[in-house]
Amino acid sequence: MAMKARELALAVVVGSAVFLLLDAAWLSAMGARLYRPAIGHIMREDFDVFAAVVFYVLYLAGVMVFVVVPAQSGRAALLRGTFFGLVCYATYDLTSQAVVAGWPCYLTGIDLAWGAFATGASAWAAQRAGRARCD
Repeated sequence: MAMKARELALAVVVGSAVFLLLDAAWLSAMGARLYRPAIGHIMREDFDVFAAVVFYVLYLAGVMVFVVVPAQSGRAALLRGTFFGLVCYATYDLTSQAVVAGWPCYLTGIDLAWGAFATGASAWAAQRAGRARCD
């Protein structure tokens, strides 16, 4: 059954909030501990807000279109979201590992696990919220 507009809107809000909160917590906790020591030599001191916003909008739209809307259950959203996150994060990390001199292999593994987890969790939350009764 297709999601109605209210269900989709709720799914977008909840899924986006979960992903953004998880990612903000992860980056706040791990930026200085993991990323800066591993790839600090190629990192900016600040971040490009425009690029970050575009990434989050596109990524979360992809989660909605390819994962949440077609998922008929929370379990399906979790599994599809986990796989989608793995594939998307692999695109960045494995490409970086292939072309950036000194890219650490362990960073690729950690980042793939993180992307899979965060996307799966946010897709599950979005699907559950969207499929809840909106009376």
